[in-house]
Amino acid sequence: MERGRKEMAEVKKRRKKTTYNVEPLRTPEEIKEFKDALLYVCTERDWFMFVLGINTGLRISDILKLKVGDIRGKTSAVIIEEKSRKERKLFLGSIQNEIIQYCEDKADEDYLFPSKKGGKPISTTQAYRVLAKVADWLGRDDIGTHTMRKTFGYHYYKKTKDIATLMEIFNHSAPHITKRYIGITDDEIESSLVGFKL
Repeated sequence: MERGRKEMAEVKKRRKKTTYNVEPLRTPEEIKEFKDALLYVCTERDWFMFVLGINTGLRISDILKLKVGDIRGKTSAVIIEEKSRKERKLFLGSIQNEIIQYCEDKADEDYLFPSKKGGKPISTTQAYRVLAKVADWLGRDDIGTHTMRKTFGYHYYKKTKDIATLMEIFNHSAPHITKRYIGITDDEIESSLVGFKL
């Protein structure tokens, strides 16, 4: 009974931390630091989950249901997104070396991110705990599962300035939603206010 209450309190606490409290990793140095910390504090499985997340912009629920055969030996793959039920093409060419390395000793029917309990992938809660553990180790409180998707979006936008395509990738209905989601709005406001004084 007591354990159930604690778990419910944890869920409520996580719900309070909305996707807008979670930030992208804005610099290559932050990304490298997080990757290195994942390998030090967690496992290769967790490291690859993060690498796949920041390079595809997939939601964590879509990442976790992937199997080795979905991505091994492919420069692109098509999935059906769980939330939108829409088809989404993943471009995997840039992370081929990481895919080859990670999938080397795995069977095509294996989940990419298996639970230690066997037969199933880790849960979204477990994925959150992994990232939160690393964030805690790094002294950050702005990291969650949406950090991967936001990091992808932030760097995609910074590189291309193509908000229309990013909106389509994220299935958002308006540019301001996408900009706010990836933290660009705050950056642009702050930048516009540099040197502003009355």
